[in-house]
Amino acid sequence: MDAMAEYEFVNVYVPRGVSRKDATRLLTDHAEYGHWELDRLTLMRDGSRRVRLRRRIIRQVRATW
Repeated sequence: MDAMAEYEFVNVYVPRGVSRKDATRLLTDHAEYGHWELDRLTLMRDGSRRVRLRRRIIRQVRATW
């Protein structure tokens, strides 16, 4: 039976004045260079965004020989 995948999370705050294009570029850079993927995006009433990114934790198995 496979164990469930483990993830680490990071929260990113995007202020109200940041354009959609710039926010997309910021999140794309996180995804491309840090191997993060979008977990949740919350648009706040004031126009700011709270973004939660995740990436899978890969555990290395110790060799037993």
